[in-house]
Amino acid sequence: MIIKLQKNLGAPGRGILLQRLARLLPGWRPRRVPSGQILKIEFPAGADTVALIENLPGVTGVLLSNSELCPLATSGRKKIFSAPLNFGRGPVFAAGPCAVEDEGSYLASAAALKAAGAHALRAALFKPRSSPYAFQGIGWAGLKIIARAKKITGLPLVTETTDPRQVNRLSSVCDVLQIGARNMRNYELLKEAGSSGRAVLLKRAMHATLREWLLSAEYLLKYGAKNLILCERGDSAFSTTSPGLDFKMMREAKKVTGLPVLVDPSHAAKNRKIAVKLALRALRSGADGLLIEASVTPYTAKVDGRQTITAEAFGDLAAKY
Repeated sequence: MIIKLQKNLGAPGRGILLQRLARLLPGWRPRRVPSGQILKIEFPAGADTVALIENLPGVTGVLLSNSELCPLATSGRKKIFSAPLNFGRGPVFAAGPCAVEDEGSYLASAAALKAAGAHALRAALFKPRSSPYAFQGIGWAGLKIIARAKKITGLPLVTETTDPRQVNRLSSVCDVLQIGARNMRNYELLKEAGSSGRAVLLKRAMHATLREWLLSAEYLLKYGAKNLILCERGDSAFSTTSPGLDFKMMREAKKVTGLPVLVDPSHAAKNRKIAVKLALRALRSGADGLLIEASVTPYTAKVDGRQTITAEAFGDLAAKY
């Protein structure tokens, strides 16, 4: 913890500040009276205590490290788990259409992607969309469809949840609950997903910092998530020339958390040809796998068809790894 002090804070003011800090931090005692504007304290303090410290006379701000803010998410211990996704055997590929649209096309895609090398199926029933008039997914009508796909292929399902009220029912069929980029800061959803008993995949929100991403991961871990996967989604909104995937942040997230990190090249690319190129760059940059949009009917998709690769293109990509 770094406490920033007011300029020209005299010795009496510093003494009073240290006394009050000692009351807020039982067991801590200052080694000496600070002479500069920075007071470093190596002592655990909860968020409520930090808020009280910020209000002390003579204090202008309090800075916490990522490890102090997110003790569960920043253990740094590498976590390789084998179920429901096996990260011990190489890159993991979770593939499928952006959203389940109908039974025939989804089951055909599931079978083709399994044959092409997919380790898990994207199986979104609910889709948050910017426009209220855009296709929002088929909802609960698709639960039987993805359950059948799972039975036929034997592959685990990665399913986006957009509302805490969906979590329990989705968990009865799905293996990995996906928290989309738009919901990275939906803290009630994070709490519910964390306590579900299912593995959780957490996407980084557009323009979110590493600290913000870690804090959302901390929510999931605090509320019980045992298997947690991170996913770098990129910062682009509508540009095809600047995908904005942050591979440096991806590597840093892997380093500080020890968690596996996937990359979603589809939403960053907005274009199927660029998506394949980004997928290869991601894997070369150290990604633990891909969450990629692929299907047998990308040209007739109701949502994100332009960035969805064909099952054949996915097979060519997976064959390289």
